Amino acid sequence: MNGIINVLKPPGMTSHDVVNFIRKTINIKRVGHTGTLDPNAAGVLPICIGKATRVVQYFDDFNKVYRAELTLGYETDTQDKYGEVINKLETYNVTYQDIERVFNKFKGKIKQIPPMYSAIKYNGKKLYELAREGKTIERQPREIIIHDLKILKNYDNKRIMFDANCSKGTYIRTLCNDLGREIGALGCMTFLLRKEVGDFKIEDSYTLEEIKEYANAQRLADIVLPIDSALKHYSHIEVDKGYFQILKNGGKIKLDNNHIKSFSNNNKKSTRVYCNEKFIGIGLIEKDNIYTILKMDKVFL
Repeated sequence: MNGIINVLKPPGMTSHDVVNFIRKTINIKRVGHTGTLDPNAAGVLPICIGKATRVVQYFDDFNKVYRAELTLGYETDTQDKYGEVINKLETYNVTYQDIERVFNKFKGKIKQIPPMYSAIKYNGKKLYELAREGKTIERQPREIIIHDLKILKNYDNKRIMFDANCSKGTYIRTLCNDLGREIGALGCMTFLLRKEVGDFKIEDSYTLEEIKEYANAQRLADIVLPIDSALKHYSHIEVDKGYFQILKNGGKIKLDNNHIKSFSNNNKKSTRVYCNEKFIGIGLIEKDNIYTILKMDKVFL
C-alpha cells in the first residue's frame, strides 16, 4: 500500500506515537509523518505510507493554519500552559484596540526566536533535551511569514482565540509569547489545533479510531490518498509512453511539442510527471541556452 492518510492527531500523543499506531494497524513498517505537532496539541497530521514516505520532504513548503488561544497575564518556560510559570502579572491594563493593533503588527514577514523546548538540534542534541537539563542555548532569530492572523473571540481581554495562517518554521507557542509581551501583559498558549497542512484540511481528516475501523473492514483504500495529492502545488507534465523508459532509466528528454502532451508551468523547478494519466514521479526541469530538459528526480513506479 502506498499513499497518504490525513490523520486527526489527538492530544496526548506524539507524532511518532501516531506513526507507530498506523504501522501496527495496517501492518506496514514504512510509515512516516510529515512534521511534528506538539504532543498536547490536536489536529491535522498527514501520514505517508510505503513509497509515499519519499514525498515527506515536499511537505516542508506547505503553509499551515492553526487555531490557538492566547492567555494573558503570565509566561511559562515552555511558552504553553503545561510549563512552569516564570513571569506573572497580577494586574495589567489593556484594551481590545491594544490587542488588535498588536495582532495586525505581527502580520507579514517577522523574526522569531525558536523556543528552547523544540526539536531543533544543537551539537547533535535536541534543544528540549538541553532545556530539561536546565541549559539555555542562544538561538538566532528566523524569518517566518504570518500570512493571516485573525482574532475570533476576545474574552474580556484575558483570553484571545485566534486563527494563524503561517509559513513553515513558525512556532505558535512563541507567537503567543511574543504577542503577550508586545501587548504589555505577558502571555502563553493555552490551546492549539492544527486545521490545515497545505491542502490537507481537518474536515477531511480521520481519527485513529476511524482508521482502525477501516482497517478491520479491509477498506483502507477508501481513505488512503494518492501520492501526488501532496504535490498539487507543482506544475505537471504528461509525456508520451515512448519516453517513459528513457526517464525511468535516468535519461533526459527535451521538452517540445512533439512528445509532451501537456505542460502547466508555475515556474517551479520540480514538476509532477505523468504517463497515460498515471503519476510516475517527480521530475526536474533544467534550462540551458537552447533547450529545456526534463529528467526524473524520484520515480514511484
